[in-house]
Amino acid sequence: MNNSDGVRIIAINPGSTSTKIAVYIEDTPVLVKNIVHSKEDLDRFERITDQFQYRKDLIWNVLREAEIRIDLVRAVVGRGGLVKPIESGVYLVNDRLKDDLIHSPMGAEHASNLGGLIADDLARSLPNAIAYIANPVVVDELDEIARFSGHPLLPRVSVFHALNQKAVARQHAKSVMRKYEDMNLIVVHLGGGITVGAHKKGRVVDVNQGLDGDGPFSPERTGSLPVGALIRLCYSGKYTEKQVLKMNKGEGGLVAYLGTNSAYEVEQIMMNGDAQAKLVYEAMAYQVAKEVGSMFAVLKGDVDGILITGGVAHSKWFVNQISERVYKMAPIHVYPGEDEMRALAFNGLRVIKGETEAKIYT
Repeated sequence: MNNSDGVRIIAINPGSTSTKIAVYIEDTPVLVKNIVHSKEDLDRFERITDQFQYRKDLIWNVLREAEIRIDLVRAVVGRGGLVKPIESGVYLVNDRLKDDLIHSPMGAEHASNLGGLIADDLARSLPNAIAYIANPVVVDELDEIARFSGHPLLPRVSVFHALNQKAVARQHAKSVMRKYEDMNLIVVHLGGGITVGAHKKGRVVDVNQGLDGDGPFSPERTGSLPVGALIRLCYSGKYTEKQVLKMNKGEGGLVAYLGTNSAYEVEQIMMNGDAQAKLVYEAMAYQVAKEVGSMFAVLKGDVDGILITGGVAHSKWFVNQISERVYKMAPIHVYPGEDEMRALAFNGLRVIKGETEAKIYT
């Protein structure tokens, strides 16, 4: 490996079945590794946080084998998890943050919570490094008017693909030689979940709750459902709470209609002449376009661009189904895929260069 001068940034992104690690010199990747965990490996642990030492040791092994100059590492940036709602940005990993990563105030566990914990432990073992998290899914910049749902017991909350949406928005702004904070953008993230955000002068003032709430259906989530029918289903006695939650997230969307969460597979079936697959796939794009229209209204029609990103954005057919419904609203720009590792490293580099200040989690 080339160990020329230049500050190193380590990015860590723990997922449900893998741990991704990357090392950047400035903005250039010199190591990208996806460590896959078998079901047997993870079944040994009762809680996700119990996997901390196991995953951390694997990361250290990768760094040693790659002969990384640890003295040149200035930032270790972990994927933020289900902490309390916070503003967007880069946060120092402090004791309060670590406590919430271990005992999530959201009442749920997710592997991404390990990102900040492992980043902190690694940074403490390096001579010149500081640990951060960046733009976790709980980033909340909603306007107050966007929190109303129709009942005070059920306020709308902000849970979305903040890391990728923000990174793509800044990337686009830079490509047109403008500042993200001076633009109004609609960003569409097409992944296992789908979120559509209204970015107003650097803040996501409205976005559908893509984890298990509202918006378009996706490869494995139902999105918004007819409320009355859902209530009656819940009290029908046919399903347990766990089964209904699984229908909503994991067995909804494409899975429910077609038995697969692979948009690529659905497209192949559709291209082979399956009319039902085509109708379902188009319906998903139709719902995404409707959500774009909602965010167009949020921004009062003052929109500089519609950015389409995420894994499903690789599908030209799917993107075209959205584009033909919204192209009159604003110019459309497509950024396929979701480079979360680059986004994590990019945020660490912005702190190192003084382009932004790290925030304190309180």
